[in-house]
Parts: sequence; structure tokens; C-alpha cells
Amino acid sequence: VQLQASGGGPVQTGDSLRLSCAASGRTLSNSRYDMGWFRQAPGKAREFVAVISWSVGSTTYSDSAKGRFTISRDITKNTVYLQMNNLRPEDTAVYYCAAGTGVPNTWYGSYGYWGKGTLVTVSS
Repeated sequence: VQLQASGGGPVQTGDSLRLSCAASGRTLSNSRYDMGWFRQAPGKAREFVAVISWSVGSTTYSDSAKGRFTISRDITKNTVYLQMNNLRPEDTAVYYCAAGTGVPNTWYGSYGYWGKGTLVTVSS
């Protein structure tokens, strides 16, 4: 599975962004893959943001993402999205999408496929 993340950029506090993660190389249809978004800020560890089950669409969010971010998928386009609203400076990070079947699906070690990150910069 190859993953390509896009949609990052510079924004201001309170703005919105939608990140996309296009999957290719292997169909995700009827798969057990979870599709996750993680982020890594400068000098900090990679942290979980959100995950969606590709087959059933169930979702889980980090506490910082709840109520502001929405993860979704378009099965026809093999693409996962992360809609981010009301962005804050502390959301500044490189955002990565990942595919995996491990547990727990909130842990980066459960993912075997990673895309190159997309940088989100939120200024105050």
C-alpha cells in the first residue's frame, strides 16, 4: 500500500483545513485495514490524532481532536480525509497518514504503511 498525504499549509488560528490521504497499490475494499492520522510537532514524539476502520467506518479520536477534527473515507476514491476546524497553534505539526491492522489502532506501532507527511502550520 502506498499512501500520499496532501492538503497541509499555513493557516491562522480558527481556520480550517482538509487533509487527504490517497491509497494506491493495493485495494482496501473489504480489508481489515485501519486508516490513521498521526502528527509530529518539532521536538516531540509522534502522536495519534484519529483513526477510521476502512470496512465499517468506525472512528476514534484523540482528546485534542474530539469536537474539532473529523476523519472520513471515500471508498470509491480509496482516500481518507481529515477535516480540521478551529485550528490552534498547538496543532502545528507534520501530519502523517498510515494504514495498518494492528492493535491498538491508536498506537503508531500498529501501522505498517506510512505516507510522507504534510506540514500544517497554524499561526496566532
